[in-house]
Amino acid sequence: MVLQKEFTLQPYPRGYHVITGEVQRQLPEGLPGRGILHLFIKHTSAALVINENADPDVRTDFESIFNHIVPENLPFLRHTIEGPDDMPAHIKAALIGSSVSIPITNGRLNLGTWQGIYLCEFRNHGGARRLVATVYG
Repeated sequence: MVLQKEFTLQPYPRGYHVITGEVQRQLPEGLPGRGILHLFIKHTSAALVINENADPDVRTDFESIFNHIVPENLPFLRHTIEGPDDMPAHIKAALIGSSVSIPITNGRLNLGTWQGIYLCEFRNHGGARRLVATVYG
C-alpha cells in the first residue's frame, strides 16, 4: 500500500520550527500498522530534519550555528538578486536536506521521546511551504 498527500504549511518566520503535530494532522487516515513515512519539502531555501523537540534553546542554537557557518553578504556570492538571505538559504538547505523518513509502528510515527520534525526556514520571508507525505506500508 502507498498513500500520498501533498499539503501546505502556514508561513513561518525564519528559524527552526517543530512541525510534528501539523504533519501528523495532515497524514492520510488509516496509517498502516507498520511502514515508513517519507516527508519531502518542495523548496530549495528551506529544509526538514529530525531533532530535539523539547528545549527551544536547541532551535535558537541551530539558527546561530548555521548563520555562523553560512553568513549573509559574502562578497563572492553571485546569486544575490533575491536578497542577501537567498543564496545562504540554498546552501543551508543543501547541508540539511529536503526529506526525512520516519518508521510507522502500530499505526503511529515511531519517533524517539525527544525527537520532533523541524521545518528549517532559512528565508526572512519564505512564505507557505509545500510538503509531500508518502506512506509505504
